[in-house]
Amino acid sequence: MGELSHTSAPTEFLEAKGVRYAYRRFGAERGTPLIFLQHLRGGMDHWDPLVTDGLAANRPVILFDNAGVASSGGETPGTVEEMADHVAVFVEALKLPRVDVLGLSIGGYVAQAFVLRHPDLVRRLVLVVTKPRGGEVEGRHPDALTVATRNEVPTLEDFLFLFFEPSQTSQRAGKAFWERRHQRTVDVDPPVSEQTTRAQSAAIVDWQEVRGERYAELERIDQPTLVVNGSHDIMVPTVNAYVLAQRIPQAQLVIYPDSGHGSLFQYPELFVGHVSRFLDAEPAFR
Repeated sequence: MGELSHTSAPTEFLEAKGVRYAYRRFGAERGTPLIFLQHLRGGMDHWDPLVTDGLAANRPVILFDNAGVASSGGETPGTVEEMADHVAVFVEALKLPRVDVLGLSIGGYVAQAFVLRHPDLVRRLVLVVTKPRGGEVEGRHPDALTVATRNEVPTLEDFLFLFFEPSQTSQRAGKAFWERRHQRTVDVDPPVSEQTTRAQSAAIVDWQEVRGERYAELERIDQPTLVVNGSHDIMVPTVNAYVLAQRIPQAQLVIYPDSGHGSLFQYPELFVGHVSRFLDAEPAFR
């Protein structure tokens, strides 16, 4: 597994509870596996090789298509909680006692639900450009969801608008990410289906609804957590990163300058360094 990479790791399949899950595993032989949970309409090929290979240098990395997404079978459920339960089925079917979880955007919603519903399966949590249930919406671009779902396959222009700032530096970083994202040319994911787009969109709307005391469930996340966002996220307003960091007891916060929803792709080496140090650090509390 150590010789495989983002561009060369084969797509594998695992059948569990009637669903055929697609995944790729590469990186170090030892260590707690780091499972990646992707953004809206994203599959395994939408990750940045600089991020995945960088983090795989010192730990096993698992890229994963949830139920119904891209190469995986089944149907995509319409709630975040059901998506989180699919992650648990997948992790348990791989016979992994515990994992580290990196969730991006809606993948961060799923990561939160996963750790709350299946806490024994999670060692550490990385929440990237995401928000808590019932999070803040002020600052979100009114056309964000429309742009994210209007094309059958998202275009470079869609990504540059949604994920990167208008500055020359950010736009240049976005174009470089787009090129890296297409380095894998064989055994690639198909585009997500209309059913997945509808279900994920419904899950995003449902996640906005407050249940019980707003943000109270965040205080039940005991795992060390790293929260990351850009300074101006027009899809998931950056203020939500502060809410997560303030409410999760063992949370740390990183904000990258002149960046937005694609901040981890704009600063891939910096992001890898921050996440690696966080995952490898001794627990702050014993």
